[in-house]
Amino acid sequence: MIKQYETVFIATPVLSDTQMKEAVAKYTQLIRDNGGEIVYEEDWGLKQLAYPIQHKTSGFYYLIEFKADPQFVATLETQYHRDERILRYLTVALDQHAVAYAEHRRQTRAAKAAAAAAAPQQEEAPKAEAEEIETEE
Repeated sequence: MIKQYETVFIATPVLSDTQMKEAVAKYTQLIRDNGGEIVYEEDWGLKQLAYPIQHKTSGFYYLIEFKADPQFVATLETQYHRDERILRYLTVALDQHAVAYAEHRRQTRAAKAAAAAAAPQQEEAPKAEAEEIETEE
């Protein structure tokens, strides 16, 4: 029986962007190789930790939402535990309400991103018109 899960891991802050992308690619590929399906991914970026972990005060946060067999979660967490780049991780099974909330959160975030992308274009249009008026005078 396939269930939906959400996993968040914190990677060490000394990683470069390419190393962080490699770590993310490793885990997304691991999920796919074991019959899972990636539903959603989100990079939360570099954030301060509430308390030091392994003498680090910040870390790269990354969220992956996926569907997989329940037995796979143990394999995924074993890989997290063995990887020295990962400071902490948490994987939770999503019930029907959490799945609905996650879908709503994704739609809201996408709508905000679309509005933010459209807003600069709308601001540029009046500036262009104002520049045309100034050049005509």
